[in-house]
Amino acid sequence: MLLSIAIIVLISLLLQSIFKKLNLPTILGMLLSGMLLGPYVLNLIDQSILDISSELREIALIVILIRAGLSLDLKDLRKVGRPAILLSFLPATIEIIAITIFAPMFFDISYVSAMTMGTIVAAVSPAVVVPRMIKLIENGYGKHKKVPQMILAAASIDDVYAIILFYALIRYQQGASLSVMTFVNVPISIILGIIIGLFVGYLLVIAFKKIHIRDTIKVLVIFSFGFLLLALEDFMAPYIAMSGLLAVMSMAIMMNRTYTKLSERLIHKFEKIWVVAEMMLFILVGALVDITVLLNVGLFAIILILIALSFRMFAVYLSTLKTNLNAKERLYTALSYTPKATVQAAIGAIPLSLDLAHGELILMVSVLAIIITAPFGAIMMDKTYHQLLSPDEV
Repeated sequence: MLLSIAIIVLISLLLQSIFKKLNLPTILGMLLSGMLLGPYVLNLIDQSILDISSELREIALIVILIRAGLSLDLKDLRKVGRPAILLSFLPATIEIIAITIFAPMFFDISYVSAMTMGTIVAAVSPAVVVPRMIKLIENGYGKHKKVPQMILAAASIDDVYAIILFYALIRYQQGASLSVMTFVNVPISIILGIIIGLFVGYLLVIAFKKIHIRDTIKVLVIFSFGFLLLALEDFMAPYIAMSGLLAVMSMAIMMNRTYTKLSERLIHKFEKIWVVAEMMLFILVGALVDITVLLNVGLFAIILILIALSFRMFAVYLSTLKTNLNAKERLYTALSYTPKATVQAAIGAIPLSLDLAHGELILMVSVLAIIITAPFGAIMMDKTYHQLLSPDEV
């Protein structure tokens, strides 16, 4: 195992540096590392690492949600108003519907599996979007109309929305009955997850204010409560629905809301953790990719992804109608909503690991979505903000 870890880290760092020099997202270097080192090419990753890949991906997902919660200021949503709320769910919903309709036309796949694929592909990548929005805020571009704040806040909720829908579909495919209560449980799980998460976050803030411990220990405590919230979801499942993922994010939002100075410090801690988590996440997903299958589904998958993106961008346009944003700012918002990476890597392999129908196809489409949209979205955001967004006149 130690030899595999050394090879994984060194090869990944090498490919990341190459992609960075090419001005492409470094996550592509990590993904390629996994594909090359995985069992379908060089087979240099120890099986013991692959056996716990699902658990490692779940840890990475918790890091994503905590980072999003600690950086999400709900006041930004209130200031921007209606378009931020619509951007939180409308583009993802339209994209999921598009994939559900078109995927069975290209592949021999059921509508339920197509919808599952849609919930994975539809999520925006915080790994690509968040640092670029923070850079825009620091440089003052689009700040007057709060364009980057709107994208940052709405994209974070977009991820959670897609993830919740994904896990609901997974439970259904695992045998949960589909009834009126199935749909009633969705808002119940959301509301209960938010309430429990806010309560836990509030208790943690009280504890951290009264008990003086190092920030590193606070990070471990927060991580532990994140795991406990997911375990609580499983424990409560026979009695009442509760979204553990939304509870984790709500916990972090409450901490940011009530103890801002601490959350600002902890964000930097989680960014350091994310360096390792992100590397393992994308490498392990790349290791699951069968190159032959990827080539076989490639053309139709690319067409499907492009169709889905066109629907998503149209939905972004609808979400920003009748606002103070001009045509250029609406276009930049639409471009910012195109990159996929983090969530696809975190949950894209779950249907395959659970032996669900069409799991391998879903993974291949998820990987292609990363390869196509991550560089496109990153390049368009980096190259167009000077032309599409106004600098802060003050």
